[in-house]
Amino acid sequence: MEKADIEELRSRVGCAAVLESDGFAVDLKQSTRKAIKYRRGDEIIIVIHHGKGWFDPLSDAKGDVYSLAQHLDGCDFLEAFVQVASLVEFETTEPKWPRASRVMEPDQSIPDRWAARRKPWRGSATWRYLRDERHVPEQIIRSAIAQNLLREGPRGSMWAAHQGDDGAVTGWEERGLEWRGFAAGSSKVLFRFGLKDAVRICVTEAAIDAMSLAAIERVRRDTLYVSTGGGWAPATEAALRALSARPDMRLVAATDANPQGEAFVSRLREVAGELSCDFERLKPAAEDWNVMLQDAVSA
Repeated sequence: MEKADIEELRSRVGCAAVLESDGFAVDLKQSTRKAIKYRRGDEIIIVIHHGKGWFDPLSDAKGDVYSLAQHLDGCDFLEAFVQVASLVEFETTEPKWPRASRVMEPDQSIPDRWAARRKPWRGSATWRYLRDERHVPEQIIRSAIAQNLLREGPRGSMWAAHQGDDGAVTGWEERGLEWRGFAAGSSKVLFRFGLKDAVRICVTEAAIDAMSLAAIERVRRDTLYVSTGGGWAPATEAALRALSARPDMRLVAATDANPQGEAFVSRLREVAGELSCDFERLKPAAEDWNVMLQDAVSA
């Protein structure tokens, strides 16, 4: 086959067609416009680059539409080409996105964009979102603000900082009534709430879950509550390894009570085993810690 044929077909068929034809469906709650999450049972694939690229968040697998077909079906390139060619007329389901609520500031650096936003204050839109919609206690909100972890996002949304080992802001989780995502052009490392020199590290999948677990546990003084932002970037793994390698550490997998959460548990257990630190699985009674916290408040 000609290289031109390969390129033309790649331009005409997106990764979504391969996934939907193979039984995957969009998880809109866990998706953004730039990173669409597809699920099939316990399997997860994230589609990026306007549908032309993909990666598996729980492994190192990634690539284009041909490598995706090979990844899913275990076939060679020729078989993948034939499969992709058969999907030229396949009509995919377009996700119905809520209205975007953030204002992009592409000309500013990540630290500048963070510094330009105000910290939440009692009664502010972000404060009300966390307290009234997510039922995070005011004491936790105050503590997170004091640790320089929160900013007022657009239209009442929350920005929750991810930081490197040096404390520098590398990016932020964005959550609100009309929006969820991660700061464009930034990097996921870890959201870190609590004592930096803690001997117990509780790993959750979202900053709001980390704060919710802290509230449920009444902020244990021996614990650092962290969030991966739902991903497993190399920088995230490196940060977790650096924290867990300290003496007398306990690594706690406090991820969601669903297949993706259990996949994270397996990875965290491997890290703990390699570093010979204590390991524990702490599972929420609901799907995640914020739902559990809201259930407790409503009871």
